[in-house]
Amino acid sequence: MIVREERPLAHDATSKPHAHHSHHHDANGFVREVAHVSEERGLRLTPLRMEVLELVAAAAKPVKAYDLLDRLREKHGNAAPPTVYRALDFLLEQGFIHKLESINAFVSCHHPAEAHQVPFLICDVCSGAEEVCDERVAELIDAQARALGFRAQAQTLEVHGVCKRCRKS
Repeated sequence: MIVREERPLAHDATSKPHAHHSHHHDANGFVREVAHVSEERGLRLTPLRMEVLELVAAAAKPVKAYDLLDRLREKHGNAAPPTVYRALDFLLEQGFIHKLESINAFVSCHHPAEAHQVPFLICDVCSGAEEVCDERVAELIDAQARALGFRAQAQTLEVHGVCKRCRKS
């Protein structure tokens, strides 16, 4: 089991307090939650979508589409790139996974039932990625955009560096 610790950003007297919490990555629990949310929304979680979701959930770090394709071909020799991309597109549209644009890879979402924008901390050594669950970051970016008269349509913040584990190595 991977434990992901979240640390709140420093805040001043005008910011809202933020609950400090940790994420325990349970791939099976995540897949069950997505299946439940899909049922509630009346979505069709096809066997291929479920299989791609399970592969993303089971990955220890962000996974690339062609790596998913290779894993699917182990079971289904005829799996083609468009099928993987269609499944990924569905999972992205529903907010069940996130795409890390800078490394062109996918990770499961810690909160698949909630629509949200989240920043990621990406380790350039081990390729691990941590979802930062602090809505103040997205709110701050949105407020700055509005103040400049900019209408944001999407928000992706990816911070690259070296994680605690790799710094200790």
